[in-house]
Parts: sequence; structure tokens; C-alpha cells
Amino acid sequence: MDWSTPRQAPDEQIFGRWASELVAELPDRLSTRVHDNARRIPEQPALVEGSERWNYRQLSAEITAATAWLTGQGIRPGDRIMVVSENSRALVVLLLAATELDASVAIVNPRLSANEVDAIALDCQPRRIYYTASVSTEAAEHGIRLKADTYVHERLGELMISPVNTVDTDPVYPEGHRQLAALIYTSGTTGRPKGVMLSHRGILYIASISGGMRHLTEGQRVYGVLPMSHVFGLSSVCMGSLYNGACLYVVPKFTPEAVFDALEHESITVLQGVPAMYAKMLEHLRTRQQPLKKDSLVYLSAGGSPLDRETKQRVEAVFNLTLHNGYGLTEASPTISQTRIDQHPLDNTVGAVLPMLEYRLQILDAGSASNASASDDVPGELWVRGPNVMLGYYRQPDATAACLTADGWLNTGDIARVDDQGQLYIVSRSKELIIRSGFNIYPPDIEAVLNRHPAVIMSAVVGRQVTGNEEVVAYVQCDPGAMVTEQTLQDFVLDQLAPYKRPARIHIMEQLPATATGKILKGRLRDLANTEGDE
Repeated sequence: MDWSTPRQAPDEQIFGRWASELVAELPDRLSTRVHDNARRIPEQPALVEGSERWNYRQLSAEITAATAWLTGQGIRPGDRIMVVSENSRALVVLLLAATELDASVAIVNPRLSANEVDAIALDCQPRRIYYTASVSTEAAEHGIRLKADTYVHERLGELMISPVNTVDTDPVYPEGHRQLAALIYTSGTTGRPKGVMLSHRGILYIASISGGMRHLTEGQRVYGVLPMSHVFGLSSVCMGSLYNGACLYVVPKFTPEAVFDALEHESITVLQGVPAMYAKMLEHLRTRQQPLKKDSLVYLSAGGSPLDRETKQRVEAVFNLTLHNGYGLTEASPTISQTRIDQHPLDNTVGAVLPMLEYRLQILDAGSASNASASDDVPGELWVRGPNVMLGYYRQPDATAACLTADGWLNTGDIARVDDQGQLYIVSRSKELIIRSGFNIYPPDIEAVLNRHPAVIMSAVVGRQVTGNEEVVAYVQCDPGAMVTEQTLQDFVLDQLAPYKRPARIHIMEQLPATATGKILKGRLRDLANTEGDE
């Protein structure tokens, strides 16, 4: 079967309605459906953060109040605000209030290093920066470092807020498919980071279609620990829950103990996570003597990084539920495919492409004709087109043109195959991207930091597969005779990289393997790293 010809994924029924109908009725702004829910199901639980519990009527009122408050803070249509925050009610309200004003929100993980946070701020030029100090010590530390003012908001908790910056505004469009809602940054230790521009419609497509397929509806209680600074946590978990009338439990940081407590005492029904999270939960279960209590749990899914079959089988055996899988990337808001709720796959398929999306596979053999394509279950580079595809990289037309065509086709950079049942399988990533615990890591960022050390000549960073996750492994070539140890280099990068970006191992080599032209053979290093991991 030839998968090079563009195909549109077929329409599907979701809760008795066609996906095409749901797409046709998507509103133009993120907050619209939340306000609709406030009129339709006002007393239904909407948001829980610790002891703070809001129904849809209260959440809607908080968004309306915050919209007026942000206006008084000098936020204008077309502005960008930057929110450095863990998951919290403040982050949810600031996001929905700002986008209701036609401002966009750059959501930033507070666990990033100072260099990374500053690079993002320099790139997106926010009107103001908000730090959610009450839920994140790391956010508070960034606020203190940048001399932000403390503000105790009556309903949102303690914030730190930067002064008003004089910045240019972006264009404002009434149509949801054109209007910028959120900026999710994919890198930023060195050079210029890339801000993925997500539209209102793109996020809402995922919330409606992907969320609907997960049965995120009234009465469901969703454990929201995946960070909203990651698009999976933003579109699928947060907006998927609120769009469909479910109750979102916002959780700042993941711990296995907190998950098990919520499963038992809060009757969580939906749990979404990255494979590494499930691996840690299984490890915790092995060491504790109490049984798993999850009587209300009806749905499990993994995403954000590759799910290996061993982790899938172990999770399913312990939870006695199917661990659903999916695939996407930040530039696709993020979901491209997912296993359907009535499927119980035994392998590592990432499911069928979501309804109404177009897709095709392009062969990668450089020696083949330019129009050669993947067919007969042969892997190829996956391209997609649809409402969830990004608007582009913020103020970076060249980077945008490198992966997004003028007519809307996105090159995912991932190698995939499709079987005769339309099930998608991700074979490998053609890019060097490492995904650790759901966070994207770009090797050049880490290499640039290592290369700053005066004794380092060059470095190469690769990913190593471990159960349920990937690790960062670095190889460095130093000046002959330099008195450098692995610990020396680990200490050197400590304050320059976020914890999840720090290498698990740094190997010092006399010479890095390279071609005659000097190009480092990363494939050989990747094989070496994975061989060492098996020892």
C-alpha cells in the first residue's frame, strides 16, 4: 500500500457525534467553552488545587475577574505575557484570561536554568512576566533573581510580577485558526530558542477530538500533573478536561505517593503521564507494602516520549487496565495519533491518525529520486497537515520554512510506518531530539555548555534508551594532558542546565569518532551508549 499519497484520516464518532461536527463547532477562543460550561453545568466540579475547589461557575467568574485585572496591569491585545509556573489554578486562570484579551502566553517551566529562562524572555519580549511563587520555589527564585515585585492575589495566591515592558504587539485576528494563543519553547540554552506558535483552534482541536476520544467528560476526574509548559499537559490534559466538562486536578510536581493518594482519596478516573512516570510508580509499588487502591480509575494513557513494550506490559499487569499510547510533537499541538479507547493493543502502536488530519510518508533514501515515497509498510518521514499544526516559530521565518510548507504541511522529522489497518508506528527520530521524562532535550544545547569548558575541544551528546525513558549521555574530547574528570565536567554544567538536561554520564575520550571531513559519528556513539547501558 502506497502511503506517499496524501490521505485524510476518516471521520469518526465521538460520544455519538461525528468528529467533523465537533471540529466545525470549535469556538474561536480558549475560554469560550469554559464560560459555556458555566452556564450549562455551573455546579459541576471544574478545578481542584489542594483544598481549593472551584466549580465551572466559579472558574468562569475567576477568568472574567482576571481578565479585568490583567487589563489594569497594562496587558493589551497582541501582547505576550510570560508565566513561569508549575501547574496551578493561577496558571490556568492567567492563560485563559490573557487569551480572552487576545494576548498570548509563553508558559515556561520554572525548573529551567537562569540562562534558559532569560533566553526565552529575550526572544518573546513579554509585556510582563508572572511567577507563581506560592506553588513553586523555583519560580520564586527566578522572580527574586530578576527583581520582580511580590503581589498576593486574593484568589490566585502569591505571585511575583515584573514591571511593564515597552514592547510591540502582535497582530490580532478574530478567527481562532489565525490568532496566537500560546508559545511553547522547544530549546534555549544557547543561541535563539524557538517559540512554537499554537493557535486557539489548534489547541481546541486537540481538546475536543483527542480529549473526547479519552472520554474526558462530565464526572471524570483528571490527574493533571503533566506540566502545562509542555504541550501535552496544556492541550490534552488541561484544555481537554475543561473543554469537555471534566474536573482537572492541577498538581505542581509528580511524586508516586501523591498519585496513589489521589487515586485512593480523590477517586481519580483518568491518569495521563509519560512512561518515566509510570516506571517510577511501579518502582514505588515494589517497595511499599500497601496494596494499590484505584477503584475509580478507568483510563490510563502515556505520551510525551516513546513507550517501550516492557513498561506497557508491566503497567497493564499492575493496574489491570490498558495503557493507551499516542504520538505527537509540540509543533502539532501536540497529538497526531492515539490508540482508541476501545482498543487493547499488545504492541507499541501509537494508534491511528486523528480524524480529519492529512498525512503522508516520504522516503529518506538520499540516493533515491526526490519524489520517491514510502509504500508497502516501508518506513518514511511523516508529514501531517491539519488544524492542530503550528502557526510557525515565533519571529523565525527561516526556521519555520525549514519544516512547514506554505500550504501547511508539517515535516515531523520522525520516521514512521503505517500498517494495512492504518495503525501508525514510530520507527525512530530523524532529528537528534532526546525526550527525557516527557521533556524535549536538544543535544546542541548541552554540547554548547560542555564546549565552554576551557579544556574541552569538542563534545557530542546522544540519548540512551532505558526502561520507560531516555537518558542523556555526553562524550567529550579534551586537550591532551588536561586534568579533567567526569566529576569536573558534571560540576561545570550543574548551574547551567536544567536538572532534566544534565547528562547521566559524561565520557572523556581521547578522540571522538568522526568522518574524514570531521563530522562526528553520532550513530556510533549512540550505539556505544546503549551497549554500555545493557552492561
